[in-house]
Amino acid sequence: MTRPFVKMNGAGNDFVVVNALETPFAPTADQARAIADRKTGEGCDQLIALEPSNRADAFMRVWNADGGVVETCGNALRCVGWMLLQSTGKDEVSIDTLGGPTKAWRVPGRVGSGDPEGSTTAARIKVDMGAPRLDWEQIPLDEAMDTRGIELQVGPIDAPVLHTPGAVSMGNPHVVFFMDHTPDDGFVRGTGSLIEHHPRFPEGVNVGFARVLAPDRIRLRVWERGAGLTRACGTGACAALVAAARRGLTGRAATVEVDGGELRIEWDEATDHVFMTGPVEVERTGTLAL
Repeated sequence: MTRPFVKMNGAGNDFVVVNALETPFAPTADQARAIADRKTGEGCDQLIALEPSNRADAFMRVWNADGGVVETCGNALRCVGWMLLQSTGKDEVSIDTLGGPTKAWRVPGRVGSGDPEGSTTAARIKVDMGAPRLDWEQIPLDEAMDTRGIELQVGPIDAPVLHTPGAVSMGNPHVVFFMDHTPDDGFVRGTGSLIEHHPRFPEGVNVGFARVLAPDRIRLRVWERGAGLTRACGTGACAALVAAARRGLTGRAATVEVDGGELRIEWDEATDHVFMTGPVEVERTGTLAL
């Protein structure tokens, strides 16, 4: 069986997107891993399927590179939003996910220095990521605690390297450590893989390493649950802004610098919703052989 796909990325976070609105697409975990493999497959952080929905323009299903199905993906929502805006001709589209429904719009202009001159970026897309979930049971954690700074540390008890991260769910679980420098790949991989399956997080967790550069700017690197170190994580950028704002480290809006570019994150006080704006790029098309 073969299926056409579109390869896309949002700020470097890349996806293989399959249209399953009319013909079902249900790969096994092994098939999803094979597609995501960068050496022998098409190569991607996540595999995405667009499925029919009775309450939205489409349902977005997400497989991580390890073959596991996850709730949602912020950068993928922008890519899928762009595809639906293109195909429907609408000014606004709705997308349902396992993490809940959302909406997307096209936004004129450029994101910033992360979207350089001469870029092949097709558009900037804004997504309503909904209200952050801040209660310990919503994330979820293994026991009740203040999610502004949870009981977790890395390193010796009397001299931890990292400690007291913020915890936020943006439809998927995140923990955000605040640092005074930007960690290298080895640190992100080693610490991220250690925390991802920590017993504190019954469903696993995405691990963010944030450095607050200014009240309106954050540098972020993320170890994604089931995908590893990626060039961008949209829900991670949202979680970092919320966690920083809750501690008074930033305001309720900031530009988040990720490895693949920049994302604009706004936590609206009136609605309590988080909005993410960032670039979308179409890389190529192809055919999957399953």
